[in-house]
Amino acid sequence: MMKFLFMMIFMIPLSFKNKLFWLNQYLYFYIFIMFMFVYSFNYMYMNISYFFGCDLLSYIMIMLTLWICSLMIMASVKIYKKNYYYKLFLFMVLMLLISLYCTFSTMNLFVFYLFFEMSLIPTLILIIGWGYQPERIQAGIYLLFYTMLASLPMMISIFFYYNNYNSLDFYFFNNIDYLLVYLSMNMVFFVKMPMYFVHLWLPKAHVEAPVSGSMILAGIMLKLGGYGLLRVMKMFISMGLKINYLFIIISLIGGIYVSLICMRQMDIKSLIAYSSVSHMGLVLSGIMTMNYYGLCGAFLMMIAHGLCSSGLFCLANMNYERLASRSLYLNKGLINLMPSLSMWWFLFSACNMSAPPSLNLIGEILLINSLMMWSIFCMFSLSFLLFLSAVYSLYLYSYTQHGKIYSGVFSFSMNCLREYLLLFLHWLPLNLLILKSEYLILWV
Repeated sequence: MMKFLFMMIFMIPLSFKNKLFWLNQYLYFYIFIMFMFVYSFNYMYMNISYFFGCDLLSYIMIMLTLWICSLMIMASVKIYKKNYYYKLFLFMVLMLLISLYCTFSTMNLFVFYLFFEMSLIPTLILIIGWGYQPERIQAGIYLLFYTMLASLPMMISIFFYYNNYNSLDFYFFNNIDYLLVYLSMNMVFFVKMPMYFVHLWLPKAHVEAPVSGSMILAGIMLKLGGYGLLRVMKMFISMGLKINYLFIIISLIGGIYVSLICMRQMDIKSLIAYSSVSHMGLVLSGIMTMNYYGLCGAFLMMIAHGLCSSGLFCLANMNYERLASRSLYLNKGLINLMPSLSMWWFLFSACNMSAPPSLNLIGEILLINSLMMWSIFCMFSLSFLLFLSAVYSLYLYSYTQHGKIYSGVFSFSMNCLREYLLLFLHWLPLNLLILKSEYLILWV
């Protein structure tokens, strides 16, 4: 695992070279392909070096990270063309990649916590440095303080756990039956997912972030919470059986509220951000059931949502670059101007509502099974949740593509090949992975 880390570290000087913007992206793809050569289909830890190692769960999360980071550079070509501190931008993306790589590949809880917190800093700089409106500073502070406030108790509970059990290795976790430790350890993951009630930082951060910031937030940063819960939940088996039902209720009812909020949004990015909260609520409730279907479904849904949501943010950004607005009042009738892009809007909206053959579908089927096995009463909230998920996806598609074109649009550029490639590289794994979805359920 260290060899890949050193490869990324040796890429740092390339970020500051002139005219090497695209070389960075090619190198990310190159690392991705090299990483596929050491891919393991075993649920055990492989390629162990120091406290880094990978099991199937880590492998897939790291591959998603490499994929999304390379696509972030492809989506942010405007920064390069306008010469808007693009070297610093490449450096920040690389720092983000290194911190996320270390987060997912470590086998030690404290090192996981360390890099988990480190990944906040480049994200904050991306939002504040390349965001659009002056409110981006407030959004960045929201993001930072929500996570920092919740993560300090986690650090203390890690020390407490180490003091009592003398090991922080994921493989040797013991059952611990303290409510305070449960809340301290998991609250940061609830904030990061984000769970309803502690989700307010997410729509703010998404709306103010540049396209690369939105992609990494939706694609990877939200998944850190789910990944952390999947890792630590085996410490809290006895505790979880007592109080997990509270978080399942909050997630399911909150998901319905957030879906209703989605249908009242007039900002495209805000709508996609709120839909993320709704989907991650389903993921959280799946993890909290602590059965096999729930854990596998949550992981499948995390991967699917990472690709789908990132693709939707790319589409929103393409509209924003042309119309200089994300308002649904102005983004209308685009099927007349860009019919081929309208097809991509349809494909991603369909994936967002879990239409076959997307990976979202199999994730939702497993999550529905898990929640129905847990309690039959989940049927009511789940039926609302899934229906409203289709409603706001159709609302997003029909409002942007149909209707009367905004009369203020007098200068318009068509889509270029790079943008279609960007969307295709989001969509292809999202719809092909369903054919080999067993790799996403063998890790438990």
